Amino acid sequence: MARIIFPDQTDTRDLPVIQKILAALDITLHNWPVPAMQRHHELLEKAVLDDGEKQELLSAVDDRFETLKREAGYTTRDMIVIHENIPGLAEMLAKFEKIHYHTDDEVRYILAGKGYFGFVGPQGSQFMLEVVAGDYINVPAKTEHWFVLRGSPRIKAVRYFIDTSGWVPVYTDRALQFTA
Repeated sequence: MARIIFPDQTDTRDLPVIQKILAALDITLHNWPVPAMQRHHELLEKAVLDDGEKQELLSAVDDRFETLKREAGYTTRDMIVIHENIPGLAEMLAKFEKIHYHTDDEVRYILAGKGYFGFVGPQGSQFMLEVVAGDYINVPAKTEHWFVLRGSPRIKAVRYFIDTSGWVPVYTDRALQFTA
């Protein structure tokens, strides 16, 4: 279940409270079950997946994709698998550790692992949202944010797109002030 971490190091896992805080930025957060079959569990535990294994997991959550296509116009999806043995991992992740936004929604359904989205609040304050397996998040276009793994070397997530070209990060000049 997601957790918000505030700049004073306090936090909350209360989903309604988290959803209210995120609603001020028009961010949607839900908690959905992850695939539960033994085979899916085995795949989610693996560090590296080949294309066939990724497709197997994507097929296990087809119902979510069909709903998102109907309700929000998403046209495609893929699975990102980040693990500690990816060549150039630090350089890849550094692109997302700076405050940026996208011209399309950034939509993730976390299937395994965890990561941290940082957000800039309406008055410029900053906070972090820890997302874990089962968390679905929709960060609207032009929402200032950043993403880090923070000591968690692995994450598997489904990414949903209306237009993949809109997912290129646009960096802002805002300084990252959140230190936790």
